[in-house]
Amino acid sequence: MASPQLIRRIESATPPARDRAVDALRALAILGVVLGHWLVTAVVVGDDGTVRVASPLKELPQLAPVSWVFQTLAVFFLVGGQVGAKGYASARARGMTYGQWLGGRMARLSRPVAAVLVVWAVAAVALLAAGVSLETVSALVRLVLSPLWFLLVFAALTVVTPLVARLHPLWPFAVVLLVDLILYGLDGPAWLGRINVVAGWLVPYCLGAAWARGDLYDRRTGWALLLGGAATSAGLVLWAGYPAAMVGVPGAPISNLDPPTLAVVAFGLAQCGAALLLLGPLRRVLRRPAVWAAVALVNLSAMTIFLWHQTAMIVVTVAGLFVGDALPGLHTAPDGFRWVLVRLVWLPVFGVVLLGCWAVVRTYERDVSRPADGGRRQRRRGRWPGSGRRR
Repeated sequence: MASPQLIRRIESATPPARDRAVDALRALAILGVVLGHWLVTAVVVGDDGTVRVASPLKELPQLAPVSWVFQTLAVFFLVGGQVGAKGYASARARGMTYGQWLGGRMARLSRPVAAVLVVWAVAAVALLAAGVSLETVSALVRLVLSPLWFLLVFAALTVVTPLVARLHPLWPFAVVLLVDLILYGLDGPAWLGRINVVAGWLVPYCLGAAWARGDLYDRRTGWALLLGGAATSAGLVLWAGYPAAMVGVPGAPISNLDPPTLAVVAFGLAQCGAALLLLGPLRRVLRRPAVWAAVALVNLSAMTIFLWHQTAMIVVTVAGLFVGDALPGLHTAPDGFRWVLVRLVWLPVFGVVLLGCWAVVRTYERDVSRPADGGRRQRRRGRWPGSGRRR
């Protein structure tokens, strides 16, 4: 909980024109991804001490609705498109070149990622030197690195922002539809699905760019996206054979997320519609300084939360091994609802350890988000980081 002094500092440093609801949507999207990973990812320790990764969704398909709540990537790309298009337009108005704008955006993505890679490269070598099996080390490293695909796609879309800023979302949606028809209807080659990795997430990104232009939002648009996207994804699941889970399930013949399918893209449109409808209520709630302070802190630490949440889960799992017996919900196979209930108890523990990771690396992330020249000077003058406005 933020202190009253910190709450007042954040409130006074926030420009009046800042749309706090955009930051709230980004925070909700990040927290959704983190909680989703913690709930549907199990690090199982076998009798021989070998670690493997499992998912409760494989044994308990009834948990598919969990993925509907916590698979929030479309909302993140919606906000990313809005912020990216608006930021690029603002940068051009200030006389910045495309290279300068892109360099700043890439630095905020790449440097925190480099820190995670270095830490885990050292950790992997240390574990192998200590006699830990290659299978276990590989499973742990994959667990940490697998979410980074999302940042690669986001970086690619950021690079082409000037080209796609006015692209209508129906065009990439049509590409996803065509690829799925060939891939699943005509038994096309598997590599074709890679096209959807970009096209699928380009749909909400282009929606965000349209939002930045002022061409998108009214409540009718929000309801149309919500109802149309939900009906389409439900129809595809019920009658076209798409999985109900909006994330990958080990062993399933089709993954809705790898690559993105028409079902998950349609579901993402429904999420974007819901996000647009939430803007008004969020803006009203975020007038409260304490609520806004919490949202602002999550946004300022978004990369840390995303990059280190799997590490926090692994640290708790490894520490639990020193107890001796396999701990339910932490080391055991996710083979029943009891595992799910116990897992919920572990989530606050993961959160505390993630908070510790944040305390260690927060200075590094803050340095990354600071402009290369004049960042400290701007902060003393009371500007909100990245806003370019004085309070």
